[in-house]
Amino acid sequence: MEFSENRIHQVFRVSVILKGLHALIEIAGGLLFYFVSTQQILALVNRLTREELVEDPRDFVATHLLAAAQGLTGATESFYAWYLVSHGLIKVVLVVGLLREKLVAYPASLVAMAGFIAYQLYRYSYTHSLGLILLTIFDLVVMVLIWHEWRLLRRHRPVD
Repeated sequence: MEFSENRIHQVFRVSVILKGLHALIEIAGGLLFYFVSTQQILALVNRLTREELVEDPRDFVATHLLAAAQGLTGATESFYAWYLVSHGLIKVVLVVGLLREKLVAYPASLVAMAGFIAYQLYRYSYTHSLGLILLTIFDLVVMVLIWHEWRLLRRHRPVD
């Protein structure tokens, strides 16, 4: 099945927009960690999972969510806040550059995403999270699309 350049460009734009939306969610989550105490997070998670755990004490999502909330400390909460906000801000800047077709954003995005992937794989070695693998696969697809778009832009445009 052959894709036209126009279709590939559309897929590229959608994937970059999805990365931007994900970045905004990361920033919001990081800000939540900054402004909401560990006890408040644990109380909220307890409230959200209570009924599910009464119904099924081994519910996968509820037990993992509760365990994660119970494992939060002030130090881990601060790390998550910093990590999510900084990670999100970096991605927002790169997404804006890509959507505006700034040539410098393409190699910068590839380097940043390679770093994010390396960290995701490192975390996977500890967590064995399917979500990290799926995110890594999506990131690899986006990297291929970024490379493709960058190659086309360099052919058709002078350097910014």
